Amino acid sequence: MDEDTRNPGEPAAENVVCARCGTVADSRTPPPTWLCSVENGARQYFCEDCARTHIRAIESRLDSSWW
Repeated sequence: MDEDTRNPGEPAAENVVCARCGTVADSRTPPPTWLCSVENGARQYFCEDCARTHIRAIESRLDSSWW
């Protein structure tokens, strides 16, 4: 689960950004309350508010494009 899904030549992001609403985390690592999802080989992070709003779709393993 903790494997790196970035391409080796791809630079690390400045700050972690919610893939749903665009909220920016205060650090380069996601807060423990944020959700991480790997969809189509890309790692996406979702803030606490978006994760709580869409928890049923997340638990059903639906892609974020569906919800």
